[in-house]
Amino acid sequence: MSNEIKEIGERMKALREIAGYSCEKLASILQIPVEEYIKYETGETDIPISVLFKTADEFGVEFTALVTGKEPKLQRYSLVRNGKGLEINRRKDYKYNSLAYNFVNKKAEPFLVTVEPQPNGSPIPRNSHPGQEFNYVLEGTLKIVLNSHEIILQQGDSLYFDSSIPHGMQALNNQSAKFLAIIL
Repeated sequence: MSNEIKEIGERMKALREIAGYSCEKLASILQIPVEEYIKYETGETDIPISVLFKTADEFGVEFTALVTGKEPKLQRYSLVRNGKGLEINRRKDYKYNSLAYNFVNKKAEPFLVTVEPQPNGSPIPRNSHPGQEFNYVLEGTLKIVLNSHEIILQQGDSLYFDSSIPHGMQALNNQSAKFLAIIL
């Protein structure tokens, strides 16, 4: 795995140890098997963004600090120019660009997300995380699955939902899809 993933795993481990949590306790809080958590912590496998959110929330740290090792510093406003967001590649299926990564005490996490098309019949990976999510399609056609309910969104369509519901996205029509995701 990449050095970035190993560094995030090391930060997760340091937070866990400072809090006096065992691997078993944190895995239970994250609702994942302890073996899976240990692989995240050691950098053996990629870490889903939902696990990163839950970890940051559990330890009261900024999501950006967990992912980058740097504390956000801005308090009045944060300007991110076109194509300059903080790239967060947590899953091979999605490309995330954080659009407010340097703002302190955010009440929401906005991302520009790109979903690449997958071969027909590919399973749609699901994740869940605390809070709510708003998705607004900027380009392409996007299938969103909430539990087993499928919703097709076209450019300009939006969806607001309880993000604790297992959900996943898939680009349709053999074209990538881009959407604005705001996680609250």
